[in-house]
Amino acid sequence: MEFRHLRYFLMLAEELHFGRAAQRLSISQPPLSLNIQQLEASVGAQLFNRNSRGVQLTAAGLAFVPAARALLAQAGAAAREARDVAEGQSGQLHIGFAGTMLYCGLPQILSRFQVSHPRLRLVLRELSSTEQLSELLRDRLDVGFVHTPRVPPGFEQILVASQPLVACLPDKHPLAQATSVRLQDLQGQSLVVVSRTVSPDYHERILQCCEHAGWMPQVVHELRHWLSVVSLVSQGQGAALVPQALQQSALAGAVFVPLQDVDVRYDTRCLWRSDRDQTALQDFVTAVRTEMTPAG
Repeated sequence: MEFRHLRYFLMLAEELHFGRAAQRLSISQPPLSLNIQQLEASVGAQLFNRNSRGVQLTAAGLAFVPAARALLAQAGAAAREARDVAEGQSGQLHIGFAGTMLYCGLPQILSRFQVSHPRLRLVLRELSSTEQLSELLRDRLDVGFVHTPRVPPGFEQILVASQPLVACLPDKHPLAQATSVRLQDLQGQSLVVVSRTVSPDYHERILQCCEHAGWMPQVVHELRHWLSVVSLVSQGQGAALVPQALQQSALAGAVFVPLQDVDVRYDTRCLWRSDRDQTALQDFVTAVRTEMTPAG
């Protein structure tokens, strides 16, 4: 049974005349008769009575009409859905992101992109950069926003943000009201840092900055999320070096002071597999490229 058979059947069921049905289908009568015979053979039942008085639906034919209409409607819907997915207007787009992207323009671009792709479902997953790379390689993510300069082969990337690290201090810290601080000013402070397993690059860079300033940092807490780092600092549990964008978190009890003697950049890259040609992905990447520019 083919969809063509169903279309021919429904047209003949409506006209009850081979000549008129064939004319409306823009075919000749013999192919119509042949297709109806093929359909009846496939169904295993006679669908029309043909006699000198014309064409009539049998009981089996009457019962088959709603089923044929439903099958054609489902086929049409499936075809439309396939076209929409191919054109990037439907389906799903799986997006990974590190938490700091919530303060670097990601919510805004998602909102704007959703307006132009209202039937495309955006599935967000907050993951570390290492976890995102793993999920991208396994095709469990379509695109990610990562904070690692170590991008493996086979990926395309866009630098979407570049910001300095700043000192994050409790609001009652002696340096909380300073316009800027030197790393030496933090010597002897208990440091709260992002975990090495979550962000190995920036964990190491923070420790190296302190060592280059001439002192060994005293790490008291290692946490999975930058926002957790700021939260502990706001509760007086130490000091930290964090991305500047976290000032937007507005956590009470924490202040952010620029560093005057070091410029460590915290870069964010939009990352996707080079071998992916998904239309929705390409549309999203274009939106990112157009609307997100490095901040410094």
